[in-house]
Amino acid sequence: MQTSMIAAIYKNFLGHAPDWYKKTIIAFLIVNPFIFMVDPYIAGWTLVIQFIFTLAMALKCYPLQPGGLLLIEAMFIGMTTPGHMMHEIEVNLEVLLLLVFMVAGIYFMKDLLMYLFTKLVIKVRNKLILSLSFIFASAFLSAFLDALTVVAVIISVGLGFYSIYHKVASGKEFHSDHDHTSDDELGSHDLEDFRAFLRNLMMHSAVGTALGGVMTMVGEPQNLIIADKAGWDFVEFFIRMAPVTIPVFVFGLLTTVVLEKTGMFSYGAKLPTAVRQILVDYNEHMDKGRSKRETAKLVVQALIGVWLIIGLATHMASVGLIGLSVIVLATSMSGVIEEHALGKAFEEALPFAALLCVFFGVVAVIIDQGLFQPVIHWVLSFEGETQMVMFYLANGVLSMVSDNVFVGSVYITEVTAALQAGQITRDQYDMLAVAINTGTNLPSVATPNGQAAFLFLLTSAIAPLLRLSYGRMVMMALPYTIVLTIVGLVATYIGLADATQWLYDMHLIEHHTAAEAGAQAVGH
Repeated sequence: MQTSMIAAIYKNFLGHAPDWYKKTIIAFLIVNPFIFMVDPYIAGWTLVIQFIFTLAMALKCYPLQPGGLLLIEAMFIGMTTPGHMMHEIEVNLEVLLLLVFMVAGIYFMKDLLMYLFTKLVIKVRNKLILSLSFIFASAFLSAFLDALTVVAVIISVGLGFYSIYHKVASGKEFHSDHDHTSDDELGSHDLEDFRAFLRNLMMHSAVGTALGGVMTMVGEPQNLIIADKAGWDFVEFFIRMAPVTIPVFVFGLLTTVVLEKTGMFSYGAKLPTAVRQILVDYNEHMDKGRSKRETAKLVVQALIGVWLIIGLATHMASVGLIGLSVIVLATSMSGVIEEHALGKAFEEALPFAALLCVFFGVVAVIIDQGLFQPVIHWVLSFEGETQMVMFYLANGVLSMVSDNVFVGSVYITEVTAALQAGQITRDQYDMLAVAINTGTNLPSVATPNGQAAFLFLLTSAIAPLLRLSYGRMVMMALPYTIVLTIVGLVATYIGLADATQWLYDMHLIEHHTAAEAGAQAVGH
């Protein structure tokens, strides 16, 4: 039976995505112009919800295509302009460069990472200690490096472990070529347990990036904007955040302990004995067969790792440029000189970089349609501790659906304007800045679109292998979301004002003047 041209076009549309999914996207594209004609504000929120839907269905279809189609239509009907989208991309250029170059740089350091993390997983038999090690290491690194860099490391390690087990369980040798995305030859029981074990470590690590990222001015891009507006340096930023971030960090670790002990929310998965043995055998095989050249590679990668941490911690250059230097150093010292060998490193980062550009287009729609304006004006109508709490909650809720950098920069800009208009005092302003920073960083662990690191994990090559869907990520993040949000809220409401006053009394921080705020215009 001959297929008609229309039927052929429909079959090609979004490939092998389910039929109901294709029809849903087509329905979105049909109704959006009509909603926009009736009420642009409602149309804006509808687009945001639709975009979140495409993220939630990432395992059915990569979000770039359906999300991109929705954004292209939004531009044609006038929700935003290509110029505004370009502005959002320019503002976030450092994040894109970081993503493209740093993720590729980490790829060329995977020999060292596999060496170190294989030793860790083999030596530490206690799952609770191992989980705490991963979350603590992620938090510490994220305080100085970008969360995306840290998650790229963890993904690289997870993929390495998965491919080693998959290869051996499929009857191959360690050095054999193998497709680890096909499960045809495997017994499913150990594989499912191993997937659950790796899912646990991935989620603990992702939450760790949020716990560490909130503490310092270099931990997240919006932290830098807030510190710049307020005129705080690295040490002052850390000290001012401490009344909220330290209790949150402690309770975050306690949550890990409870989850691993009770096995709730699908945590507590153990490393199967058969898998551990494969990793032990792999470690022995690599140690015995390591040549002088391979040892030299590990030494060089370790030195590059030191350069990476020093370069990022001291801000010698933009994060993306430091990532580029890692690529140059790691490839030139490892003998990777062919173009096709370089190309593999960029396969993971470039689709996500394209998706992030679409995301910035959606942020442009949020700004042009004033979707957050009612919330901002409502929050500014409160006073005292209640105002701090409302800022914390409003930032948290909005950061769950939008870009943290956008939410943080919009709010700090509004608060800076309120200070300069004489509506609030400088001391109030400083405490509101703490509420804005912690609000954008902590409750946003609830969803993958709330944290770029979570979104990167969701759309990475490891997510489908571990069956890590949007819904499962939300469910596994839920206990952390509840604990971090509540502890941050209580610390903001009860402890922040008193703790800040004590810090002033101890001269650990000093009072600022209103003139110092917003000296440099940053953001939108």
